[in-house]
Amino acid sequence: MSEVILDAWDGPAIPVHALTEAEAAKALEADAFAAGLAKTAEFRGKPGQVLLVPDPATGATGRVLLGLGEGKATDPFRALAGKLPAGVYRIAAAPADIGADRIALAFALGSYRFDRYKAAKGETGAAKRARLLVEGCDIAEPRQVAHACALARDMVNTPANDMGPLQIETIAREIAEQHGARITVIEGEGLLEANYPAVHAVGRAADPARAPRFIEIRWGDAKKPLVCVVGKGVVFDTGGLDIKPSAGMRLMKKDMGGAAHALALGRMIMAANLPVSLAVLVPVVENAISGDAMRPGDVLASRKGLSIEVGNTDAEGRLILADALTRACELEPALTLDMATLTGAARIALGPQLPPFYTDDDELAAQIEAAARAENDPLWRMPLWKPYADALDSDVAEIKNDPDGWAQAGSVTAALFLQRFAPSGPWAHLDIFAWNPRNRPGFPSGGEAQAIRGLYRMIRERFA
Repeated sequence: MSEVILDAWDGPAIPVHALTEAEAAKALEADAFAAGLAKTAEFRGKPGQVLLVPDPATGATGRVLLGLGEGKATDPFRALAGKLPAGVYRIAAAPADIGADRIALAFALGSYRFDRYKAAKGETGAAKRARLLVEGCDIAEPRQVAHACALARDMVNTPANDMGPLQIETIAREIAEQHGARITVIEGEGLLEANYPAVHAVGRAADPARAPRFIEIRWGDAKKPLVCVVGKGVVFDTGGLDIKPSAGMRLMKKDMGGAAHALALGRMIMAANLPVSLAVLVPVVENAISGDAMRPGDVLASRKGLSIEVGNTDAEGRLILADALTRACELEPALTLDMATLTGAARIALGPQLPPFYTDDDELAAQIEAAARAENDPLWRMPLWKPYADALDSDVAEIKNDPDGWAQAGSVTAALFLQRFAPSGPWAHLDIFAWNPRNRPGFPSGGEAQAIRGLYRMIRERFA
């Protein structure tokens, strides 16, 4: 993405006055010209409302009024980015408790567009976009976070024909090279030799050019606390032999959202040079259909040694994460986070905008919640309800991937499945959606980066 937040500009910048509803009312009382425009446009300072006030002498935009509502969130600054004509702007007034860095990041996030496949692309040059001059802060970190979020969104938005296992590996290699990290990739039949049998079983039905693989990035001083980030990388999910209907398959290009988020979060951590050691673990597969596809009723080996009965080939994400989380155990991390577009049940429970997370560690949960609130990056803690674990019991293996129907809570039982393979120390599982199903100001429909801004802040503060 081009740079839409600037730390220097040698020309004029149009002032933006960010006002709460109460402040907007007072300001309009003192300005008859703006009040007339506001009445026509029904501008009252509600969140995300924008009023362009022309310069009476030239007719060009002279200033902008931005509504903040009660003034407690940065979403209006995300909305602002898509409502301004091309030009350079600066914040002339804003609440003191909303820092310039938060405004810069919100504006950058709201400027995101995915137009790779459009003949007339919207981003034809920085001069044709609204840009924000940010004063009073170092914008290096907001820029890095915005770029990482854009990477995750680009990966999720890109269709599976252009975002297969090889493309994810290429992106991982580019990130590793950029930050001086080490990367290891195990592919195809090598997964069996390296003891990633569940990853192999899920991905073996794909075309050889889209062979499954396990990607491991290592970065940082080994003497520092190890943070392990795991992401589900199913580049497309047909459902396997338990094939999805067409409506359920339509958005399955985004089933690698966990991998995209893990790589983006890892990139944030490395770019900021946080005082940690980092491992990013990404199992990447296509859940395809062929004569070699895993079948309902098959019993799979796993890296941990637990046998897994496949009750449903469409519950494949937890299978590849089982091997990845076992690898995390071997590294003895101080903190493990896994992210996956794992269950439709999570959407039924909380909808598309509020991802659930699971952990038994109350201290970690409180840190995640506090960081998510501070970053306006919503999450909701759900219970790892142990009495539902019996629903994963298998008659022929040690565990099964499809819980008994009596338990009903599909996102909870998926988390309980993963917990059987997760490290014993601090661990959290995030069942993200990675998608905006409808356009909202600042949140265009399509791929969305969820939770990683809050997780990045939590890691930065936890290991400060």
